[in-house]
Amino acid sequence: MDVIRLLGIRETSLSVDEVLAAVGDHGAGGTTLFVGTVREQDHGKPVTRLSYSAHPSALDALRQVAEKVAADFPVTALAAVHRVGDLELGDIAVIVAVACPHRGEAFEASRRLIDDLKSQVPVWKHQIFADGSAEWVGACQ
Repeated sequence: MDVIRLLGIRETSLSVDEVLAAVGDHGAGGTTLFVGTVREQDHGKPVTRLSYSAHPSALDALRQVAEKVAADFPVTALAAVHRVGDLELGDIAVIVAVACPHRGEAFEASRRLIDDLKSQVPVWKHQIFADGSAEWVGACQ
């Protein structure tokens, strides 16, 4: 059975329950869940709104990241979903979850998964600040 249970780049709201259910595994002694949300400020400036855009290859890149994490850690189950489109303050932008035999491995694998997702998957954030300025933040540098 494939340990990669759920991957997605979605225009619809993300569900913590769906992601957590996807990584449920009786062989896991530790399951970690990371939820990234839209915050009200960035760089000390108030954010009024933001949107995410993704390159058509984003899902393929996400799969490559997930496969690498699964190969480098004793993962029994893994899931990752990222939202695109317009988001409001407090909305969930990304969820990753990893199940492993032990908690330390689960924490390490989860950290790698979110960090590599942010640095290697072509998803871009456009945020608008209260002062009228805007900024594009690219996950891929």
